[in-house]
Amino acid sequence: MTHPNTYGRELALQYLYMYDLLSGVDVQPLNDYLSMQDPAPKAEALGLTRTLVDAVLQHLDELDQEIAASAHNWSLRRMAIVDRNILRLGLAELIACPESPYPVIINEAVDLARRYSSEAACGFVNGLLDKIRLKYRAQEVVIET
Repeated sequence: MTHPNTYGRELALQYLYMYDLLSGVDVQPLNDYLSMQDPAPKAEALGLTRTLVDAVLQHLDELDQEIAASAHNWSLRRMAIVDRNILRLGLAELIACPESPYPVIINEAVDLARRYSSEAACGFVNGLLDKIRLKYRAQEVVIET
């Protein structure tokens, strides 16, 4: 059984992929998209999905600038649509969800890349998000259990 937060991130990625592919034109509202999911997502998944999609769409230009500045020799338009949106999603969560530990955010982004992109994308996503993480969460201490 998938954890609700994992499912929330997956739904956010799917919606952002659709939004990016259609360039934001004629994209169904997020609530309509979420209401069509079967099985219906739990409240926890829905909450994270809404938080992440809102954070990405409200700060899309800033997120893209941050990713572009950190992705040497890669323009955003050269990146695969799914990879670009996994990076946006991970960065948005790093910034908007301080309660989410950064290793979880990065690991979940790598898992999304593994599931929806390629093994090569896993390393790219991991390296780039960890590099960007240093700017936003350098002081965060993660206690290993």
